Amino acid sequence: MSTRFMRLLILLLAVGVLAAAVGCGGDDSSSSSGGGGGGSSSSSSDQPGKGKPAVTIGTKDFTEEFILGELYKQALQAKGYSVNLKKNIGATEITDKAMTSGAIDGYPEYSGESTATVFGIDKIYDSPEATVADAKKHYEARGQVVSNPTPFEDVDAIAATKAFAEKNGLASMEDLKKLTPSFTLGARPEFKNRQVGLKGMKDVYGIDNAKFKQLALGLQYKALDKGDVDTANIFSTDAQLASGKYTVLKDPKGVFGFQNVLFVINKPKYDALGGTAFMDVINKVNTLLTAEAMRSMNSAVDIDKKDPAEVAKSFLDANKLT
Repeated sequence: MSTRFMRLLILLLAVGVLAAAVGCGGDDSSSSSGGGGGGSSSSSSDQPGKGKPAVTIGTKDFTEEFILGELYKQALQAKGYSVNLKKNIGATEITDKAMTSGAIDGYPEYSGESTATVFGIDKIYDSPEATVADAKKHYEARGQVVSNPTPFEDVDAIAATKAFAEKNGLASMEDLKKLTPSFTLGARPEFKNRQVGLKGMKDVYGIDNAKFKQLALGLQYKALDKGDVDTANIFSTDAQLASGKYTVLKDPKGVFGFQNVLFVINKPKYDALGGTAFMDVINKVNTLLTAEAMRSMNSAVDIDKKDPAEVAKSFLDANKLT
């Protein structure tokens, strides 16, 4: 009897352990998969990235791109996605190649850069909508998917110190032809041969008196201040423009086009990440990116010397996206 009692006791203990294990498994299943009550369903819908493969996002080589990369990374992580961020890859030509080769899955690109530099379209568009539509069409034909555009755009421009502009009567790009026999233009190396660059300035405005001086990105304002160059290629959302020290030349013929941000991603990875559920996260971020918001974040990094990750986190927290 003693032996039979011990066997019965062991059997009962084993059944108890199994029941406890099944009970715990049921709780985990309902909370992670969304099957069951309303609370678990909400948890699942709030975390569309759970169980999805990691996504690798790249950025180009300047402040605004670093911030954009952090915004997307942190917003996606808040939705359960695993994100690798590869920063400072290089100019459009290099970063686009990284995407098409599979080194990265996607990155933020500017609509006008997409049409002119990525796809080599020699065309002046009459609206930001037409630019975005053409970029989207060409990306889709190549096997990529794009987000909705940001409200803000960051357009290339030519700037001079206010003193130099006033002395030489510079207000528009066309006025550069008055600088005889020549003037110096400082810009990153790829600007020289781009249609959205010096090549386009020659083709559209007939500006053939520019002496190109190669500058590393980020040094253009120091070069202007020191008088190392007469003019420089800048971005319209640069924080330094708020100082009032510089004159940005008007571009009446639109050689620099429209430059709203699109997040571009390879379609196979887009599908694996949940398609529209993934892009909804990106689009929510993009909706908030006004010119004022972007200039403020650029200023926080370039002028106040804050870390892009910190700046992005503050913005997302304030907008309840983390």
